[in-house]
Amino acid sequence: MKKVFLVLFAALLTLAACGRPSSGGDGGSEDGSGETYTISLAHLVSEDQSSHIAAESFKKKLEEESDGQLKVELHPNGELYPSDREAIEAVQQGNIQMTIPAVASISSFNEDFMVFDLPFLFENYEQAYKVLDGEIGQGLLDDLSEQNIKGLVFAENGFRHLSNNQGPVESLEDIQGLKMRTLESAVHTATFNALGMNASPFAFGELYTALQQGTYDAMEAPVSLFYTNKFYEVQDYLTMTGHVYAPTALLMNNDFYEGLPKDLQELVVEASEEYRTEQRELAQKQDSEFLEELKAEGMEVNEPSEELIQSFKEEVQSVYDEFEDDIGKELLEKVQQAVE
Repeated sequence: MKKVFLVLFAALLTLAACGRPSSGGDGGSEDGSGETYTISLAHLVSEDQSSHIAAESFKKKLEEESDGQLKVELHPNGELYPSDREAIEAVQQGNIQMTIPAVASISSFNEDFMVFDLPFLFENYEQAYKVLDGEIGQGLLDDLSEQNIKGLVFAENGFRHLSNNQGPVESLEDIQGLKMRTLESAVHTATFNALGMNASPFAFGELYTALQQGTYDAMEAPVSLFYTNKFYEVQDYLTMTGHVYAPTALLMNNDFYEGLPKDLQELVVEASEEYRTEQRELAQKQDSEFLEELKAEGMEVNEPSEELIQSFKEEVQSVYDEFEDDIGKELLEKVQQAVE
């Protein structure tokens, strides 16, 4: 009898522990189910780039503060999908739960996001954050639910710059006819074609090899990606054009998010906001440090003249006209007014 009593007592303790409700960050679901949820998060960048480092903090917070109800599996370096578009599709279909794509790739799923692909839209980080973290940005993230995607927050890749293998870019003539790799964005491709280049989109995960083999002469990216992906080995000249501010976005399958208990939904949102803050701070720090590393690796870095940037702006004005109907004149005007 004593042995039976001890077994029953232990069983009751186990049930009580598993079913204990919680509030705040000490785990457990509000319905007391104790069910666990696995989040596979796939992205393209390497382990030492800011997006992945902040994703590790995101993983730690979710796992610890859910008391293990949330488990996060990180898949960097494009190990699951070689392009952002494929990773977004996988999230949309529920094959994985999360991804962190460049926002330019989201425009394939919602054309309104094209507005952030427009060249020279933002002059500094403050202008970008005002739009992305405000009513305009939140509205766009909310609209993704129609594609079964939960848009959580915008983070960043930073300002993008132009590189090539032919020589320093000091005038428009220096880039005429160069084979240019772009993001999977119609606006980006149109921008570089407007500048006189032979531009086409290509998957990021296969870009190093394409540059190495001469499939492309030129590319563009934030400083951090030039360094962490060793593009300095296959690109000789970097011109700091800052032609586009490139946000990223933390995306989750909407059905998965809606299927989480309310307390875990709140934890995901809180962790996402902390991710945004950490990632942006680290991204800007890395941009400064990695630029010096690129120079040390032998990449020639050039600051463009005001005249060159002005000539770029004049040439790409046609892109605004070309995509105004796709983006929507009202949205474009809202963004432009917000940064004035």
